[in-house]
Amino acid sequence: MTSSTRTVPDLTSPLTHLPADGLEEVWADLRRDDPVHWHPGTEDTPGFWVVTRHRDVAAVLRDSARFTSERGNVLATMMHGGDSGAGRMLAVTDGEHHTALRTLLLRAFSPRALEGVVQQVRRTTRRLLLEALERGRCDFAQDIASHVPLATICDLLAVPESDREHILTLTKSALASDYAQPEAGEDRLARGELLLYFHELVQHRRRYPGDDVISLMATEPAGAAFLDDDDIVLNCYSLIMGGDETSRLSMIGAVRTLAHDPEQWSALSTGSAPLKEATEEVLRWTTPTLHFGRVATEKVTLHDRTIAAGDLVTLWLCAANRDESVFDEPYRFDLLRSPNKHLTLGYGPHFCLGAYLGRVEINAMLDGLRTFVGSIEQTGDEKRIYSNFLSGISSLPITVTPRPDASRQWQD
Repeated sequence: MTSSTRTVPDLTSPLTHLPADGLEEVWADLRRDDPVHWHPGTEDTPGFWVVTRHRDVAAVLRDSARFTSERGNVLATMMHGGDSGAGRMLAVTDGEHHTALRTLLLRAFSPRALEGVVQQVRRTTRRLLLEALERGRCDFAQDIASHVPLATICDLLAVPESDREHILTLTKSALASDYAQPEAGEDRLARGELLLYFHELVQHRRRYPGDDVISLMATEPAGAAFLDDDDIVLNCYSLIMGGDETSRLSMIGAVRTLAHDPEQWSALSTGSAPLKEATEEVLRWTTPTLHFGRVATEKVTLHDRTIAAGDLVTLWLCAANRDESVFDEPYRFDLLRSPNKHLTLGYGPHFCLGAYLGRVEINAMLDGLRTFVGSIEQTGDEKRIYSNFLSGISSLPITVTPRPDASRQWQD
């Protein structure tokens, strides 16, 4: 195996990931020549492995024994000593406790348990689209996409309506920013405020339980033991972040692409692209989560590289989802693509808990667009988020016109 001749930029810098598709050639070179690449560290931070091929990313995600998430699953935490929620928060817990906690939470995320939530998702999505059509223009990211996933996860957690805009603001700051030079510590302050908010909410649900996810965690054991307040708070934080970002950024990226791709807009609006396949392609194409992280628990040889116990390993979903060995024409947005074995929602034991719900949200948005919208035009520059973990758009000004054959009066 030969080393890539292309210089790999600093993958820890959000600026590296800011341009849309700015690393396509880098990822292609790494997949071909150096699929397990060593990224050097600095005086203050360790180096880490960069895995880019689809089959390798899937293999590491599947192997939680040799590659643990309990020292963090994103670069920001892994490079600074680990995650404070390790062993307690579902996303950064492995082994028996992970299985017990996931089993408990799956009770709230099964299709049957979510029947009422799914209906509300469809109502909210169509209402927001019809309001945008009445105005004729909107910022799709701010006026529509920001509201659907957040409203859904807040419904599951029974977050009061009056608090939801504040929660949205905090989630945007906690993992990503609209600004290249955010205020010092803004992300840490946002995370701290979210945790404090949920501490108060958990204490209230201990006294007055309902049928929401927080009450479930507060009143039912995970395996043989009940969760304490801190464990519940950490998992609320995980759910609110994961439940908002992936589907929100996927929706925005899809609308931005559809506004510039007449062929795929026609496939959606005429119904020639089935919603199931279209939803999966939106997830693959946008890949809002750039990477997942793991730490090797023992020496592992992958290709001709020796990964030592304790080494940080990063799995780049954005590269794996463009792997030429898995996807025909991977750089083409194709709403009829099938099969579509993307890794956007993860793989293995940590496959996204809310995968069904996320797909429902994207499916509802695509259905609403094809039912009510005749055309989409981007009317100004989009604003991309600033992050080394998430990829997407925070502002997307568009104009929309109604379908001539669509009823403007939609009722529940």
